[in-house]
Amino acid sequence: MSMTKIAVIGGGAAGMLAAGRAAQRGHEVHLYEKNNRLGKKILITGKGRCNVTNDADLDTFLDNIPGNPYFLYSAWYRFDNQALRALLHSLGVETKVERGQRVFPVSDRSQDIVQALEKYLHKNHVALHLESPVEKLLCENGKIQGIVLKNKKEISFDAVIVATGGLSYPATGSTGDGYRMAKEAGHHVTKLYPSLVPLKTAEDWTQEVMGLSLRNVAIRICNQAGKTVYEDFGEMLFTHFGVSGPMILSASRHILTETEKGYHLYIDLKPALEEKQLDQRLLRDFQKYSNRDFRNALGDLLPQKLIPIVLRLSEIAPEKKVNLITKEERKRLLHLIKGLPLTIVGVTGYHEAVVTAGGICVDEIDPSTMESKFVKGLYFVGEVLDLDAYTGGFNLQIAFSTGYAAGDSV
Repeated sequence: MSMTKIAVIGGGAAGMLAAGRAAQRGHEVHLYEKNNRLGKKILITGKGRCNVTNDADLDTFLDNIPGNPYFLYSAWYRFDNQALRALLHSLGVETKVERGQRVFPVSDRSQDIVQALEKYLHKNHVALHLESPVEKLLCENGKIQGIVLKNKKEISFDAVIVATGGLSYPATGSTGDGYRMAKEAGHHVTKLYPSLVPLKTAEDWTQEVMGLSLRNVAIRICNQAGKTVYEDFGEMLFTHFGVSGPMILSASRHILTETEKGYHLYIDLKPALEEKQLDQRLLRDFQKYSNRDFRNALGDLLPQKLIPIVLRLSEIAPEKKVNLITKEERKRLLHLIKGLPLTIVGVTGYHEAVVTAGGICVDEIDPSTMESKFVKGLYFVGEVLDLDAYTGGFNLQIAFSTGYAAGDSV
């Protein structure tokens, strides 16, 4: 096989894997990155610990990919989560599995993952070009010819792999360049949305409890007709503009396209108790504190910070004696605890979105090689494609698998 000269645009997860694998196969590979360092987005994943993949099996994986899961079959079989862990191991990084089968480096340092991938590039003699933004692709007669750098310099290549990421976290360099390049090459880009993103609420009481984290609660999101469109159990967090946390980020993916339609979020603060059990629990607490003011009787049941909010929403006078609370009032309180209501009015935007939903139409890409069906020698990998998943390491694995598939077949 003659040596091919390959350009990889973008030094994130997908780009580094593509470049390393192509070079490992004996090609001359040049990696162009507009930042002054590689893997900027990897560094901030998993709160700086890097949730590098998920240990789940393929079926579970596909269940966690709302955006075009079946496109991933071939790429997954070529390079799955266990292959990734084995590669990292060979590069000196041990991994561990945590709650929800999330995989992290044992060191809890995302820096170690980036360094391992840099080692992979170095070992295979990839030529690195940092602070080298690519302006456009050169295509002719349905074949890739090369690239044009920002400084207008043209360089010819036999193949080009575009791994420019999406629009999320633009501070890391994801500014949508790949979508523009794809369109110029004749590809369609579906509507883009910030995904896995905190939600804004109409109610401003969230500001009063900002920073309060709730564990083991359940959420339900209903549309205008009152139909439940999403349910989950886990962790969430109140912010000055609304709600965030793992459960909320995944929920945002479900209502992305129509947050303006007035969705309602209900938080079940006591999901382990059925209404009847909760009522008995309330009666017990009310007996115990029967001579107290209502506002001082909820400490056993609710986080301190939430009590003033629940008091207000229950419309029961805070100074009312507990033994005077009517059955009706108790029922109102019970419904609040089982479904604290919030109105969703939007999402915060790309600067806080973990991924971009939407992207290059996958019907126009060969799923086993990631090559464009329109331009020979042009490949697209990672977040620039119309592929996205929930939180838990799935998005990074999509980047690694698609990147490897391109590097392995280019």
